[in-house]
Amino acid sequence: MDKEPGNDRLYRSWATGKGLCEFQVTVGESDLQVFADRPLEVETEAAIRRVRRDIELYAAAQDGFIQSLRPITAEPGAPEPVRRMCEAGAQYGVGPMAAVAGVVAEFVGRDLLQYSRQVIVENGGDIFFQTAEPPSFGLFAGEASPFTGSVRFRPRAITAGGVCTSSGTVGHSLSFGRADAVVVLARNAALADAAATAIGNTIRTAADVAKAIEIEEERRLLDGVLIAIGEVLGAWGELEIIEGA
Repeated sequence: MDKEPGNDRLYRSWATGKGLCEFQVTVGESDLQVFADRPLEVETEAAIRRVRRDIELYAAAQDGFIQSLRPITAEPGAPEPVRRMCEAGAQYGVGPMAAVAGVVAEFVGRDLLQYSRQVIVENGGDIFFQTAEPPSFGLFAGEASPFTGSVRFRPRAITAGGVCTSSGTVGHSLSFGRADAVVVLARNAALADAAATAIGNTIRTAADVAKAIEIEEERRLLDGVLIAIGEVLGAWGELEIIEGA
């Protein structure tokens, strides 16, 4: 989820990394907030540059890769981040770039696990985490939402995976829906990112929430879904809602 103009990524103040060191690293369009056992700015910058280089070089050689809104099959020998983006997009019927923020967060986070036992990497609302205990996050659904600042959530008994967000009303990320926030929990951040985009595309009114959750219950690819639109908040799976936070 991209920031809302003027908010300066206010939602970042609601991410918690208990007992961890917090820092921020920016490379190009990648602006990451990181929690780790110790400051790792140099290592984080190097990791961002590696994953961005893999994606950028591949995209430059493949016409339509960046623009595609439909799944694309990765070419033989494609870098692992690209393969993961394509696989996640195929599972949810969206283009590979729908998973790019989640992939960057996860590949940076996994690199940092060489230096830190616990890591949380947030990339524009898309998060990779590996922690000793399930972390908690604040729900950001835009300033007008009654759930912004009043609801927190955390994965139940899941200490490694991805939590990614898509919105049709906040920021400038592409969505064909009108959800204030669609949050997805999955065991990898690429899948969570692609799924959040795909589910967000289907949410145009509050009546769509129950159907979207029913579909994900049957599909069983994800670990949890949280959908906010207007006055309605729907949830399924291993996301524990903490109200009044």
